[in-house]
Amino acid sequence: MTVIVRDFRPSDAETWTRARRASVPWMVATPEQVVHDLAHAHPDRHYRLLVAEEDGEIIATAQAGIAHESPEPGQGYFTPQTLPGRGRHGAGSLLLRTAEEHLAEAGATVVYAWVLDDAESLEFARKRGYRPSRSAHFQHLDLAGGALPPRQELPAGVELRPGSDFADDPRPLFEADAEVTADEPGDITSELDDYEDWLTTVWRHPAFDQGLTSVALVDGRVAAFSAATTDGLRTYLSAMTGTLRDFRGRGLAKLVKNDSLHRARAAGYTDAYTSNDTGNGPMLAVNQWFGYTICATEVRHVRTLP
Repeated sequence: MTVIVRDFRPSDAETWTRARRASVPWMVATPEQVVHDLAHAHPDRHYRLLVAEEDGEIIATAQAGIAHESPEPGQGYFTPQTLPGRGRHGAGSLLLRTAEEHLAEAGATVVYAWVLDDAESLEFARKRGYRPSRSAHFQHLDLAGGALPPRQELPAGVELRPGSDFADDPRPLFEADAEVTADEPGDITSELDDYEDWLTTVWRHPAFDQGLTSVALVDGRVAAFSAATTDGLRTYLSAMTGTLRDFRGRGLAKLVKNDSLHRARAAGYTDAYTSNDTGNGPMLAVNQWFGYTICATEVRHVRTLP
């Protein structure tokens, strides 16, 4: 049996989606999403999608690019997914080699990669010169069978609005996203300063659900939000829940996330997922309060390119 690596083609979208859902079911994946991401990627991102085929069957996928929103240049990333039971066929090695060559040509000096926290995946990374860094927990909540905390009476001066209410002018949500993203713990810092790019890659993204995104206003100002992405079927993923600096410590993160989850369940979504850096104690505590349980852990690895 022969394994080859090639670039993604739009005709791969359905197969790509099935492979991604089987590999990382805690992430939202749709054919429209993968095509949109590739078609609208910022040129400085040098975004590339790869597939590994074994005798014509896609058994692994990968995403590679440059973190162009980072103030530090040369930060590359590589995200592979291999179908369960299809490891040890050489697909991972071929994908990694192809991605590293592409990233080096694009100016990357280091490559970051998420690796599942299991013995085989960690050993794969170690043998190829990657060292472990921070980690993240993926968490699952049974929306269909579980119980959500009851809705609370809103504090004085606080108003809850769906993200869709900002359709005519989403800039306040962009500014809120930029502030919260800057404070998010991680190996690669990000500075959101391109409003037009944000409109394309976030606000108008096929998986982003404006209606299920919840926003808390305090005296008319955006104070907190919980951004929702969905597959349009049953899976709901919290893309980001954050509170702006001037409003922290008031329980607003719980308020907006609870509102979004209640509305997602009412809309028929059955499985909710979220992820947090393992060092982000406040949000891990919030999610535990909701009833989320850890379903997977990934460890970020890094390698300096020669």
